[in-house]
Amino acid sequence: MKKDLENIENKKIKDLEISENIFGLKSYPDLIHQYIRYQNAKSRQGSHKTKSRSEVKGKAKKPFSQKGTGNARQGSSKPPHFRGGATSMGPVNRDHSFSLNKKERILALKSALSSKLSEDKIIFIDSYDIETHKTKSLNSKLAKFNFKSALFVYSDDIINNNFKKASANLPRIATLSHKGINVKDIISYEKIFIEEKSINEITKRLAWIN
Repeated sequence: MKKDLENIENKKIKDLEISENIFGLKSYPDLIHQYIRYQNAKSRQGSHKTKSRSEVKGKAKKPFSQKGTGNARQGSSKPPHFRGGATSMGPVNRDHSFSLNKKERILALKSALSSKLSEDKIIFIDSYDIETHKTKSLNSKLAKFNFKSALFVYSDDIINNNFKKASANLPRIATLSHKGINVKDIISYEKIFIEEKSINEITKRLAWIN
């Protein structure tokens, strides 16, 4: 399938051939939702913890005499109903992540890209090379694309330094290497800009499964 390849000035340069197996699939909303749950679960720290009776400081002796006080008998000051006592059924350190089949992960990513492209929300850019690091200059160029938020996917390990500096002060704009492209970011941003050189890398990564 063919799409327009544009420059940073929003002018068409040429027709670009892209894989229909990656950008032309039908959408799988359930699978996309499952992948986002998978990403969120993996990012959870899981370090929340409360103390059990064995971990609370205190003596195991009776806090007061069993008889003669008018109170119910107590064997320790550590139970949950005592001030400073343990927490009953509280959270413990644990791993929140769960497994998701690799084929499902790749299909979810392809589905997210296809869904975004079908809405004309993916823009293929020849290069992010700009002459100056001034934010005002870049902002005037990007204003021609008319978006509220955008993700810029680049091909090399390091994005153009001028572009990186100029975009740092622009709100709701993020840059990401093609190696880190994921479903959550694709769905979260209104428009996705993909550099021409990174298309081949994305295709190699996702083309092994139909």
